[in-house]
Amino acid sequence: MLEADSIVNAQRGFLGASTPTMEEEEEDEPLIDVSQEEDEELQGSAGCCYPTGTGYRFAVLVLICLTSLGSYFCYDNPAALQKEIKNDMGVDTTTFMLLYSLYSWPNVVVCFFGGFFIDRFIGVRWGAILFGALLLIGHYIFAVGAFVNEFWVMEAGRFIFGLGGENLQVAVNAYAVNWFKGSQLNLVMGLGLSVSRAGSVFNMNIMEPIYKQLREHYSGHVCLGLTLFIGGITLIFSQYCTFQLAWLDKRAKRILKPKTDLATGEKISFKDIKDFPISLYLLCLICVGFYTAIFPFISLGLVFFESKYELGSGQAQILNSLIYTISAVASPIFGFLIDRTGRNLIWTNAAILLTILGHALTAFTFVNPYVPVCIMGGAYSMLASSMWPMVAMVVKEHQIGTAYGIMQAVQNLGLAVFSIIVGVIVDSDGYLILEVFFLGCLCVALISGILLYIFDAKVDGMLNLSVAQQKLRFDRDKTVEDTKEKEIMT
Repeated sequence: MLEADSIVNAQRGFLGASTPTMEEEEEDEPLIDVSQEEDEELQGSAGCCYPTGTGYRFAVLVLICLTSLGSYFCYDNPAALQKEIKNDMGVDTTTFMLLYSLYSWPNVVVCFFGGFFIDRFIGVRWGAILFGALLLIGHYIFAVGAFVNEFWVMEAGRFIFGLGGENLQVAVNAYAVNWFKGSQLNLVMGLGLSVSRAGSVFNMNIMEPIYKQLREHYSGHVCLGLTLFIGGITLIFSQYCTFQLAWLDKRAKRILKPKTDLATGEKISFKDIKDFPISLYLLCLICVGFYTAIFPFISLGLVFFESKYELGSGQAQILNSLIYTISAVASPIFGFLIDRTGRNLIWTNAAILLTILGHALTAFTFVNPYVPVCIMGGAYSMLASSMWPMVAMVVKEHQIGTAYGIMQAVQNLGLAVFSIIVGVIVDSDGYLILEVFFLGCLCVALISGILLYIFDAKVDGMLNLSVAQQKLRFDRDKTVEDTKEKEIMT
């Protein structure tokens, strides 16, 4: 997931006073009507109700963060209830990991097309609403499967859940870039990850206690199903946020329309995809290699910590959620630092090196497990805050949804395949070989990061500019944009 994440200071800074880029003509009609009188009154106003005002943009930021909350909470419901699912449903580790593979498999294809359709047809607002609804439907089918003791129904629910999960994140990333593409996009994406991972932490620490409370009145798969039903409340809340965010976004376009009529209205086509730079695909490899060493590790971490370090269930649960806990706190901090320093690519490669250190300590030593897990938590925050904004640096603005879709499609292909592989490794060879496998994946990510550094330096160095260099690049690009606008006017 899952969720994501020092762009050229070209466009909008966080809480600044410039105009956000909105959607194409297919979303011209408002989701909820705003009166013409209100529009006329607000034009010329700089108050909190005006789209370029601080209060309005802050409200958009809050809703962007909350839109992903339910998705991240429910994604790792299986990890929080690993023992309960395996016992109540009578499955082994390999079969259990299918719940993650079936989330990832549809996104290998659907995530790419979801990003393309957001860019080309349905727009970010209806995209977020549609994919949020799929998440909600899929999770409750998953819960029903547990309630009626049919594992195949649970699998079907996770498949449908997957249809919405990553595509919702594509829409959320597009919202973030549309509203905050500028010197503080890293901070905005860091804040989004922070709130989302707070949901993950909450899941890891509350789902098992809920199960135990319900166990006093219900047993087995019925108790499991009811627990999952309760978890789905977070998705209902997030779906409500998608509607509120769509309304604010639509309202902003109507009010600011006179200022944006000169836009070229470019739309992506399939032929554009073949021209995407190699840097985008190297970012995809970094994403796959890194996240393979994080998410499956967390999915299987509860039993691993109990067996290797002889921890009790409660302590192992806290330790297993620590990566998410740290990221909830550290992501906005790293986002702020990266916005002040630039150099996204250096931050990304440093995060990969730190994660290699963390997994090496976990695999080959018996050092206090909090040490490597804290290292991995900090590195995960660093990478998420620096890597995801780079996507918007390497493609044009009207291609952003498709580019994020491609990246998350490749990520999910890796997670779908590797989730099955790690389950087989644990059942047949144990956790030491699993850690060696994770280290191999991280080496692939590191090599990709080095190649990206070399390629970027030869092209234009966009991904590794300092803040001052970004401003110079922005001034140059802004001059070109102003010239084009004048040509359109004439």
